[in-house]
Amino acid sequence: MAKFKYGLFYDFHTPTTIPDVGAKFDVEAFTDQVKSCGVDFLTWHARCNQGNAYYNTKLGLRHPSLRFDLIRELGESCRRKGILLSVYFNGHLSDEELIHHRDWMVISTNGETYQGAGRPAGFTGPWTRMACYNSPFREHLKNMTLELAENYPVDGFFFDCLGAYPCVCEYCVKEMKEKGIDITDTEAVTKFSAFSAHRMCEYLNEAIRRVKPDALLFFNGRPFEEVIHMESHLECECLPTAGWGYECLPICAHYMRTVAGPDKSVLNMTGRFNDWGDFGGLRTAEGLEYDLFYGAANGQRPDIGGPFHPRGDLNHAVYGLIADVYGEVRRLMPWVDGAKAVAEVAMIQPPDTPDNSLEAVPSIYSAQGWGRILCELKCQFDVLLPHQDFTKYKVIVLADRVCFDETLKERIRSYLAQGGKIISSGWSGLDGSGTHFVLPDEWGAEYLGESPHDPAYFRLAEKTEGIPDMPVTLYEKGISMRAAGAEILAEIIAPYYNRQFDGEHYYSYLPPDRKDGCAALTLAGQVAHFSHPVGFGYYKHAQVPVRELVGNVLKRFLPEPLLEVRGLPSFGRTAVTRQGNRHMIWLTAFVPERRGEKIDMIEEGCEVSGLEIVLRLNGQKVSRVYTAPDCTELSFTEVDGGYKILLPSMKGYAVVVAE
Repeated sequence: MAKFKYGLFYDFHTPTTIPDVGAKFDVEAFTDQVKSCGVDFLTWHARCNQGNAYYNTKLGLRHPSLRFDLIRELGESCRRKGILLSVYFNGHLSDEELIHHRDWMVISTNGETYQGAGRPAGFTGPWTRMACYNSPFREHLKNMTLELAENYPVDGFFFDCLGAYPCVCEYCVKEMKEKGIDITDTEAVTKFSAFSAHRMCEYLNEAIRRVKPDALLFFNGRPFEEVIHMESHLECECLPTAGWGYECLPICAHYMRTVAGPDKSVLNMTGRFNDWGDFGGLRTAEGLEYDLFYGAANGQRPDIGGPFHPRGDLNHAVYGLIADVYGEVRRLMPWVDGAKAVAEVAMIQPPDTPDNSLEAVPSIYSAQGWGRILCELKCQFDVLLPHQDFTKYKVIVLADRVCFDETLKERIRSYLAQGGKIISSGWSGLDGSGTHFVLPDEWGAEYLGESPHDPAYFRLAEKTEGIPDMPVTLYEKGISMRAAGAEILAEIIAPYYNRQFDGEHYYSYLPPDRKDGCAALTLAGQVAHFSHPVGFGYYKHAQVPVRELVGNVLKRFLPEPLLEVRGLPSFGRTAVTRQGNRHMIWLTAFVPERRGEKIDMIEEGCEVSGLEIVLRLNGQKVSRVYTAPDCTELSFTEVDGGYKILLPSMKGYAVVVAE
């Protein structure tokens, strides 16, 4: 199967009202520009979310103002210049086609056919038309992909927007009734839609593989583990200025590196703009460097997305930026290729579908909050789902609501028996219905129900450096628990009253009152449990005392961690990777700054000096330490069961190599 190293992703969603699609498009000049950036993998729209095709289709609707076979000319030019071409098909949105085939449209459970009506404008609204996976659209989409696979010089396909949108159209209703599914049960209809989306992926994969067995293939919008067996590679769409924020990439990168395995590449898709559809947005080189450097530290290949002018105008400022940024990344590739992440902690992310009792804490926010804590503590961690193997890690973190079924219960019990340590928070460790701790002896705690306090406070049982000796607010609601054999490290302090309106007064000033007899943090040998959702709370409120409390627990469980970095500010990020006997320490010093209402920006890297790095390699000897890519030698000494390395200064990012 073809391999690639540097990608570009072009967004090309063009309404029929555009009168001059491709009128100024010089295919050779464009591909020369792409090649000059060092790009060897291009994603280009063959059929956009407007339902318009950009080739001489006999099955779909070619854009009415397009006067030549764009995909054929582009594919032939890419092939001559050694650029792999993957063509984009939207697997769910098709505004123009659905004007002509209204029976293909998704019908929401409330009877709407135009998705998003009455909601703010966005990706799915207002007035967005979606195609049902079970309508004749499925066969239509397959036939259009085969039209290209059989007749055009294309190397792969990118299918987009394959989410689970509940549908009660005639095709879905017929099949759901045959399967005994209650069409008035929204949850059941949503599950059926997820099944239908997966079936659509299987259908397309089987058809394409018969024609092009080695086709590059990616399905965007489905859970990675669900479709990875069909995909040639993974793509991590993570645009910090377009709603994702800067805390999404660490979770995605640390998770995808565990899913991809050694044989599948992962593309780190960021954007040169502020949002999809933003033709005039251009981020700073430093902002893009942060995205791609962080991705490289996690084994990801760079991929920059952006819109392309429908007329074919070439924006040389954009290509200049991409060329410069890719040039910087390229210098580091000798230390990226074949490298594997080294981690000693696993953060277990709760599944996306919560138990009914736990819906108030979205899993992605819990994961991002916990991820930020671990990043700020310079902890080397992977992100896993509950069913994945966590036995090799010294510590696992159960993020806020990892409830136990019988299988997970026994796996956790076995892990503890082998000496593993657990940090657990919120509803983690409870049964699926949220009634009791599944392993009460191991947790050393009794579940009493939902916390009655809004807010609650915690206070340490003993004074601890770095944490104020006072009641500290826990802003998000958690559980009430009583120690049952566990040591109490922090206690709950109740407020005088909850946040409320009693008909006469609104209570917003909420002073702490007294201990309520419940624990905020317990320690039972190998298990530490926080009563409140640490990840979700940190995502919302970023309380430093809570992070420091987590850090104290980690020091108990990992007194000699793989990596310590002294002098790197909390906003700094770290990663450790390995190539054979060579280890790389990746360091960043960038501060995303909130400058717009919902936009964080990075404009320059920070200068940091006098860093002391301690790297512990389980007895492996080090004979040389230097910085990459310039190969400047660094001084180091043996200390604390490892090596202390002195890094005099860095700006933005640095790579320290120990071999």
